[in-house]
Amino acid sequence: MDLNMVWFGLVTILFIGFFFLEGFDYGVGILLPFLGKNDTERRVVINTIGPVWDGNEVWMLTAGGAMFAAFPNWYATLFSGFYLALFLMLAALIVRGVAFEFRSKHSSPSWRRLWDGAIFAGSLIPALLWGVAMTNLIQGVPIDAQMEYVGSFWSLLSPYTLVGGIAGLLVFILHGAIFLTLKAEDPVRDRARQTAEKIGLVTVPVFLLYVILSYFNTDLFAKAGAAAALLLALLGVMAAYLLVWSRRSGWALAANGLAIVFSTLAVFWGLFPRVMVSNLHPDWSLTIYNASSSPYTLKVLTIVALTLVPVVLLYQGWTYWVFRKRVGGKNLEY
Repeated sequence: MDLNMVWFGLVTILFIGFFFLEGFDYGVGILLPFLGKNDTERRVVINTIGPVWDGNEVWMLTAGGAMFAAFPNWYATLFSGFYLALFLMLAALIVRGVAFEFRSKHSSPSWRRLWDGAIFAGSLIPALLWGVAMTNLIQGVPIDAQMEYVGSFWSLLSPYTLVGGIAGLLVFILHGAIFLTLKAEDPVRDRARQTAEKIGLVTVPVFLLYVILSYFNTDLFAKAGAAAALLLALLGVMAAYLLVWSRRSGWALAANGLAIVFSTLAVFWGLFPRVMVSNLHPDWSLTIYNASSSPYTLKVLTIVALTLVPVVLLYQGWTYWVFRKRVGGKNLEY
């Protein structure tokens, strides 16, 4: 195993961690206007992720930084080709972050409704676009021999990629609903459980459709490991739905989390050793070798990562431990 493979694996792990952790953040934000019937209940919903949402987004920043440092050609082609989509995502994330901070600065109901809507939109847009982006990676996009994206924003939208985006969105909403059953007190907890039951009923068939379309629109099933990972993701979604109905929220969160882990793993496993697939010519695809930095750069990056990543993991684990208790109306922070 060379350093190119090591860094591809690290980028994969970073995206898995990001989708697992930020997934319930997005889900909670999307569900905010529906589960909180008054200001106190909406603050309960927000406070379940208040101490951790910004830390969860660090995984995305780290993944992007790892791509930039280890695979600069991948970073350049991806961010230029997906420019408008990523701009919309970034704008939504900025609005979302501002909303978390500004919401409590004024007690006016209209002021708080405004920022609640911003949290909803700022969670919905990235959750949808990430699914579309990951589906495009495995389906392939128009990349020429100079590693340049030659399509448009509309080239990224197709029935398959939209199904992938909706499937990812539903999985994140289910993730957030299950998370709230573990972190919030009644009545928010009870509403979250009922919502998880309803969302799961839609998520399972949509995710099944995504798996079927992946068979016909990608070469993912040509690799046994990638195919197995995607099927395990489907089983994870189904198990999460059944566990929600049996009121085993902890196991349901674990099952849905595994669905996110395996679906992300399936995409990167299906890509390897490519990092972006060209649908114009297979030889024009970007790989972990033609898109990478120099061996010396990868060596230095490896030393830095081995030093700092464990510290970050320990700190984030400590944060979740400190804020592990349920959130209710009596222990709110404004």
